[in-house]
Formats: sequence, structure tokens, C-alpha cells
Amino acid sequence: MTSLSLEDVQKAKTVLKGHVLETPTIYSPYLSRAYGADIFLKMENFQETGSFKERGAYVKLKSLSPETLQRGVIAVSAGNHAQAVAFHAHNLQSPATIVMPLFTPPTKVRNTEKWGATIILAGQTLDEAQKLAQEIALKENFTFIHPYDDKDIIAGQGTIGLEMLEACPDLEVLLVPLGGGGLCSGIAIAAKSLRPSLKIYGVEVEGYASMAHTLYGRQETGRADTTLAEGIAVQTPGTLPKAILKSLLDDILVVREEEVEHAVDLLVRKQNIVAEGAGAVGLAALLRNPSLFATKKVGIVVSGGNIDARLLSAIMMRGQIHEGRFTLLRIKIRDIPGVLVQIARIIAENQGNILEVHHQRFIYEIPIKMAELDIMVETRGEDHMAVIINALEAAGFSVSKLVSGLDVNGLCG
Repeated sequence: MTSLSLEDVQKAKTVLKGHVLETPTIYSPYLSRAYGADIFLKMENFQETGSFKERGAYVKLKSLSPETLQRGVIAVSAGNHAQAVAFHAHNLQSPATIVMPLFTPPTKVRNTEKWGATIILAGQTLDEAQKLAQEIALKENFTFIHPYDDKDIIAGQGTIGLEMLEACPDLEVLLVPLGGGGLCSGIAIAAKSLRPSLKIYGVEVEGYASMAHTLYGRQETGRADTTLAEGIAVQTPGTLPKAILKSLLDDILVVREEEVEHAVDLLVRKQNIVAEGAGAVGLAALLRNPSLFATKKVGIVVSGGNIDARLLSAIMMRGQIHEGRFTLLRIKIRDIPGVLVQIARIIAENQGNILEVHHQRFIYEIPIKMAELDIMVETRGEDHMAVIINALEAAGFSVSKLVSGLDVNGLCG
């Protein structure tokens, strides 16, 4: 049995009122049509600091005495928890120190620093950074704010479950990102208490399925070096979340890296929703197992939207390449005047849009008096691209498709 209850989550909701946004739960007609279910998205990326972490951080800080707050708090994080603690500590006029690993992206350091927190960059891993943070807490008499293994943190995150069921009381399934377990265990307490028949699936990313290993003994062949879902790339889940989820979780679904990328791309290009990798894993689970959720009312927690703009741009570009909207063509040509004009004319006459051209003539492997053109072309899709390729070949050109610089002619269409 756990010491946390529905009443704790309800009290946390009262504490949060007026201090943390009650984010909308929105119905997605596009996703519902595409996957044969009624899909509802909980928009935690709308929070001031871009993630659900604000909820638990505020509840925890408000549980501390004024004297404790005045002494200061300390946390360790490479992203969302850091920003949430810094933000609310600033509003509560409590000095905050955040230890961030050396690999933390500069943009996340700036977003944390802007709330007045003292930033210490140290440690090659989160474990190393946490060890230093705990040493500083002991030395300076700061209060350590754990990101997930804490009763108040869990109760705060659980308010998401209350809000989702208030917005959609007949939900049948919840898909929740699962890293350390604070978010998933809090939601499970709230949702299962109010609707015992509701099925709750935690979602982990391949290479970091530590809770699936802990609860169910599932083994992975190896650990990924990096992941788009770094927000849930946790090696050791929380003790309290483990105890809670052991009895309340229906299952854990593990998604692959390419499914996370597809989910991020789908949200931004089809739904105009910016989600970070960890925030999109719930949708990734739906993409991986559509038959599991067919005809059901499914709630998906979009837990955060803090993603680097350049990374998001690359994901969107790759998504359009995958759909056949952007295609990189390699065309072998005779190295004589007028050929490039002829190729451009053929593409334009067939309503293609040239985005980029790279003309190679000095590479030793290319015969003298010959050249290669690499052309990125925007089209309406695969069928439209096929029309352009056929027109180029009819004019006597040898054309192949490229993906990331690799010739995959015959694999793409």
C-alpha cells in the first residue's frame, strides 16, 4: 500500500489553483480519423515553462516552511524540472540552486537562469550531477527537490489525471510518458480512484525501459546512447513510483526512436502542436499499437514542448522526405552548357519546386566530361514525384533517389 491517496491529489489541486495553468484536454479529429479511436490530448506543453513539471514543483515548494524556503532549495536536472523549480522558487522568493550536467543544451541553461537561479554546470551524467547537488544541500542546508521520488511531487503531477477526467469522464485508456515515474504514478492514483475500469499504460522509450525491467523483469538487448525522448531517459526509476505503479499500472509500452520522431513530426505538421520527444511518446505508442486502442476513448498526455528549434526543423524536414514531399534526386548529366536549364524546365513544367542544387563535376569517380546533379525537389507526394522522374527519364536522363546522401534507388518507389 502507498501513503498517497486521491485526497492528496485533490489537496494538491487546491494548492495549484491560480498558480499553475489548468491546461485544456482537446479532441483531435485528425488523429481520431487516422487511427480509428477517439483521441484526446492533454496539453501540458502550454504551461509557462513548457512542461507538466511545474505542478509537482509548486506543490513541493508550498509544503516547505517559510524558514526552509528562505534558506534555499536545490535541484538537479538537464531541463524541465530545473526550469519548474527555478520558476516557482523565484515567485516564492526562495533562493534556488540548480545543478545541471555538462551536456545540458545552452538554451535550457538560459531558460533556467532567467528565473534568477544559480546554475552549476557539473557532471558527465545526471547521477554525477545529483551526487554533487546532495553534497551542496548538506553543506549549505538547502532542501533538495527530487524530480519524481517525492510524495508532494507525485501528488502535484496527479492533478493532470483529475483534470482529464473532468474534461472527459468516459475515457477508457490513458497513455502517459514514463521515466522516473512521478507523472505516471500520480495520474494513476487519481484516475484509478475515480474510474477503476480505466486502463493506464506507461510509455517508455527503447533503450531506457527501466520501469518495465523493474516491474515485469523485461530485458533489453542494449542501452541507447542518445534518445529524442531524453526527458524520460531514466536509468533508475523512483522507489515510491515503483510501489504505486506495481498495483495500478495496466502495462508498459516501449516505443522505438523512429516512432517518437514520427509522433513529434505528426503533432507539429498535422496538429500545429509543438511537443518534445518525451512529450510525444504517448502518441508514439498509439502509432505502434493502433489495434490495441481501436474504437476506444484514448487520453494522451502531451507532457512537454521544450524542444530545440533546429532539431524540430530537422524532424519536420525528414518527415516530409519520408512522405515523399521532399525528394533528393541524383541526375547524371553531360557536362555541357544548357543541361541544368533543361532539367529545371522539365521540373517546372511538371509543377515541381527546386529547393537546392549541388553540381558535382570534379570528383574522380565521375567520368571526365560528365557531372552529377543533386537536386532537392518539393512535390505533392510520391505520385507527383513519379511524374517528374518519368519526365526526366523520357528526356534521356539517368535519375535515382537519394536519402541522407545514400543511393536507395529501387527502395523508395
